[in-house]
Amino acid sequence: MHFKFTTAGESHGPALVTIIEGVPAGLPIDQDAIDHELWRRQQGYGRGGRMKIESDSVKVLAGVRHGKALGSPIALIIENRDFVHWQDVMSAVEPDTEPKNPREVKRPRPGHADLAGGLKFQTRDLRDILERASARETAARVAAGAVAKQLLAQFSIEVRSHVAKIGPIPQRPIDAAWESIAAIPVDSLLNCVDRGLEREMVAFIDEAKANGDTLGGVFEVVAKGIPVGLGSHTSWEDKLDGRIARAIMSIHAVKAVEIGEAIENAGRFGSEAHDQIHHDGEQFVRPTNRAGGLEGGITNGEELRVRGYMKPISTLRKALHSVDIDSKEDSLAAFERSDITAVPAAGVIAESMIAIVLADSLREKFGGDSLHEMTRNHQAFLQSVSEY
Repeated sequence: MHFKFTTAGESHGPALVTIIEGVPAGLPIDQDAIDHELWRRQQGYGRGGRMKIESDSVKVLAGVRHGKALGSPIALIIENRDFVHWQDVMSAVEPDTEPKNPREVKRPRPGHADLAGGLKFQTRDLRDILERASARETAARVAAGAVAKQLLAQFSIEVRSHVAKIGPIPQRPIDAAWESIAAIPVDSLLNCVDRGLEREMVAFIDEAKANGDTLGGVFEVVAKGIPVGLGSHTSWEDKLDGRIARAIMSIHAVKAVEIGEAIENAGRFGSEAHDQIHHDGEQFVRPTNRAGGLEGGITNGEELRVRGYMKPISTLRKALHSVDIDSKEDSLAAFERSDITAVPAAGVIAESMIAIVLADSLREKFGGDSLHEMTRNHQAFLQSVSEY
């Protein structure tokens, strides 16, 4: 049994669609909680004008009855309100006449999928590429992740994130305890635990905006309450750290992933890098968590800690050098409405991707057609662990 999802939809098309499979029958589905996650994705200082247009809300089309999952695929839809301005350009039916403003894209943006996608799919209008390559697609992922979070909550697992770095501020990504992350107020401009550093980050974002530039940064996702035993050492594709890395790397503009203190561990002696094991009379414990909650591709019961390193957004008002794909003449890259930075939003998206991977691992480990059966299997496993 697996928890899996797929999405469909373009940035300026009529809607985004998510289909989720593997949700156990009987799981309560809270649509307001899904909408709250969608709202969180739209927050963060440095976001672009699109966030002022869209007010994302989900509609359940299938798989839920009277507030509970049926065990069949769940279909969700998120309307793109901006579609009213793009109906001719993004029509699924070939228009009888050419739109007055076809909004063709001929000048690929460095760092974006524009040129590589155009060459791969042999399209002369790069809008065919950028519409799906846009990070707008991640709203559909967050909807799926919100359902995954509701499943995790049944097993007392929580997932949160914080912004650890924006551009060069601070020099070293912020280390934050779970309690500090959980205490970040919902109106935080950048979802940062340190208000002083957050003010510096905001000022630097303003500077980048004034210069027509963009910024990347680092976010960290922390999951608490995960049982030991998710994932496996027996196969490369079952190692949970590999599945997590793939999920985080699939997020737009993320170019590196770190689990635990991996980067610093690479420069330490082995005696300094590993988490020593003790027993407190009731259970195995570790005084440190440098491994980030994973050993041998398996969760070890500690907090899961994952960082994503996000490059600066590739759509700049201060356009970079490019080439017109038709004339081959030198030109400046095209500009589409965009953000200055989206690191806080990427953290929310990463929460969803981590929640989906963990939900999948839970379904794989504990199975069950219904939530009741899955819960029973989970409790039996925890009992066996306590007796080990």
